[in-house]
Amino acid sequence: MFLCASIFFLQKDHLELIKALIVFGANVEQPNDFGETPGLLAARSSKGSNRKVLLDMLYNVGAQRCFPPDTQLPSGASCSIAAQPMDASSGIGFQDMIYVSTALGSILASRDTVDFMEDGLRVHNRLLCLDGGGIRGLVLIQLLIAIEKIAGRPIRELFDWVSGTSTGGILALAIVHGKSMEYLRCLYFRMKNEVFCGTRPYESAPLEEFLKKEFGEQTKMTDVTHPKVMVTSAMSDRHPAELHLFRNYVPPETGRDPTFKSVASFRPVTMPEEQLVWRAARSSGAAPTYFRPMGRFLDGGLLSNNPTLDAMAEIHDYNKCMKRQGHGEQVRKLGMVVSLGTGKPPQIQVSSVDVFRPSNPWEIMKTVVGARELGKMVVDCCTDSDGPAVNRARAWCEMIDVHYFRLSPHLQTDVMLDEVSDAVLVNMLWDTQIYIYQQREEIQKLVRLLLEP
Repeated sequence: MFLCASIFFLQKDHLELIKALIVFGANVEQPNDFGETPGLLAARSSKGSNRKVLLDMLYNVGAQRCFPPDTQLPSGASCSIAAQPMDASSGIGFQDMIYVSTALGSILASRDTVDFMEDGLRVHNRLLCLDGGGIRGLVLIQLLIAIEKIAGRPIRELFDWVSGTSTGGILALAIVHGKSMEYLRCLYFRMKNEVFCGTRPYESAPLEEFLKKEFGEQTKMTDVTHPKVMVTSAMSDRHPAELHLFRNYVPPETGRDPTFKSVASFRPVTMPEEQLVWRAARSSGAAPTYFRPMGRFLDGGLLSNNPTLDAMAEIHDYNKCMKRQGHGEQVRKLGMVVSLGTGKPPQIQVSSVDVFRPSNPWEIMKTVVGARELGKMVVDCCTDSDGPAVNRARAWCEMIDVHYFRLSPHLQTDVMLDEVSDAVLVNMLWDTQIYIYQQREEIQKLVRLLLEP
């Protein structure tokens, strides 16, 4: 099916749709009845200026026979296609193509079955951490699909703990409740059109109705108990704000003194058995300037956009609490941490972050520009999920002899948290697909460790 589609789109110069087919799961190594792969057929049928672009595109995601047998693969093939963004204004029925591609992906994707312990018990626990990033949660989904495809198992069967922030928190809850990755990918493309309508801040009602429909209006956090899940949020009814974790288990008693001395009385937080899943998802994703707060809760990305260290601290406290309560036999040491990011935008030069009192009208604009750049820098630093956050998590894991994996692709452009263009988002997923191919050995190593007893 992909062979026929790729040739048709090639003849019509629809390279964008070929890219979409690949992103949504079409197998570039699937041969036809004569043993011919899409790369070989593309090389034979393409005669125009798009020939090299198409062959580079297939080569960058793992197609092995992009050239006819009498020619050689380019010695230094590069990801040149990644730097060629798709035309977002082309009238090619992209919305329909996304749904068609999703269906093709589920038909064509092949999954090898891998042996797994029947009782589901492991010597060590596995932790999955999902960063925040709005619609860039599609990057998380694409990475999770790649892990699932190699493992031959759903993500929820591979991990004992799942943590997430904002869009990562919504996905963490979806994983625990058995949503398939392919379904979630299609869901995100549909969700953006229903939620990101009008101007910021967006109306909260469409997002809340969407979450109620997906998780159920009365589903409690404790209705599903495995894997354990923790979703971050920020309690904004106090200053300084505090990190709050929505859990599907009883929170551990740390025995430590409160972080801050309280000079006011605050309403107690409800227990997990009383918390609604859709409200937890909405609270974690209440990004300021994008959505209104969910009661006293704001987006968890304000305090923990990369939740890895907070999740590790939570597991440590949970294990200590279990031992104090005499349940030490149920405690299992953390053995592996998998941290997934929503993509790293390119680093650009900043003209000025100098904020000063202007002494003449000519300096006013410089002050305004400096204040704007400084404000953006402060927000980016507070919500940065890469850089120091990753270095600290990696260092701690190495110190306690825990396997640590970090996957987050470099993006060719900075994709906004509320991006709605299908072409831009598929281009983002294309960058992710190239990254997955480049990191295939690391991902295979990750999966081997996940499947070890």
